[in-house]
Amino acid sequence: MPEASLATMPRHVAIIMDGNGRWARARGLPRTMGHKKGVEAVRDVVRTAGDIGIDYLTLFAFSSENWRRPEAEVSDLMGLLKAFIRRDLADLHRENVRIKVIGDRENLRSDILPLLLEAEETTRNNTALTLVIAFNYGSRDEMARAMQKIASKVRAGLIEPQAITPELIDAHLDTVGIPDPDLIIRTSGEERLSNFLLWQAAYSELVFVPEFWPDFNRDLFLSTIETYAGRERRFGGLTAKPALMGQ
Repeated sequence: MPEASLATMPRHVAIIMDGNGRWARARGLPRTMGHKKGVEAVRDVVRTAGDIGIDYLTLFAFSSENWRRPEAEVSDLMGLLKAFIRRDLADLHRENVRIKVIGDRENLRSDILPLLLEAEETTRNNTALTLVIAFNYGSRDEMARAMQKIASKVRAGLIEPQAITPELIDAHLDTVGIPDPDLIIRTSGEERLSNFLLWQAAYSELVFVPEFWPDFNRDLFLSTIETYAGRERRFGGLTAKPALMGQ
């Protein structure tokens, strides 16, 4: 799709990067090779998002359930995350990209948490694309942590139960200050959200593509944007709203 035809774009795109292992298996390669190839796809997509003017890009990097995977694979994934931050942080900072990490930070490994904090602190004043990395993230866990914070305030007499509104819940989620995703993409042909941004996805447009994540490139990304641009968003009403930037 020619870039000049991108007259409408989502403000916030979130992606479930799925299929690294199956990509590798289809080629007779170890799963770690699929994850390494997936990092290349991350770089391509981040670059494309910045080029076309998307404000927020959220990537589901590691779920709170992924710790159940074999120890060797988890170790490989942690190594790739560390390598990505060490290699790419300077380039992202130079490109004015702001990094935001969402997910449970309690009990994270001592070699991981400082890197995540460094990435956030280094880029905190940048004003171009905001790259949101969902790490050790699960939406039900996020909502439970938010409810615990709110319940503590109710118990302390700081707020009344009837003051609990969707806006108050928003303010206690990991994504506070980040607009809800306009578009959620999932690769690999699976058609489910898998505990990703369940609250925030209430009115998101969903696009599922059959390609595995390592094959998700600039052209496929632009194709999903084109699909989104053709949608009519009603947000529960009867009058359609165009899928415009900032809607």
